Amino acid sequence: QVQLVESGGGSVQAGGSRRLSCAASGRTFSTLLMGWFRQAPGKEREFVAAITWSGATTYADSVSGRSTISRDNAKNTVYLQMNSLKPEDTAVYYCAAQNYRGSYYWRTNYDYWGQGTQVTVSS
Repeated sequence: QVQLVESGGGSVQAGGSRRLSCAASGRTFSTLLMGWFRQAPGKEREFVAAITWSGATTYADSVSGRSTISRDNAKNTVYLQMNSLKPEDTAVYYCAAQNYRGSYYWRTNYDYWGQGTQVTVSS
């Protein structure tokens, strides 16, 4: 199994930046498709970004151009760099992993989830 732990959340002013980290346990990290999801209060969890083992990336339209997902397989860590943050980016951000079960977009395809880290963007 895989354990995921997010960090890097906190409060930031609109227009600012934040880098989230997700540390994964186990020896299988490099073979996993990694994703970031977020969930605002009272709303459904939504896809943010994903990255394959080889570094291919994809982003939700809501964050495209403002965010960058990356991974360091040697450190078993995936990152989400978020720039030009907006109040609507406020949410709990979750790291997730799947064994290439299916589409990166659907959260039901992911096998492992972290506890989440809160990002609050003030106007």
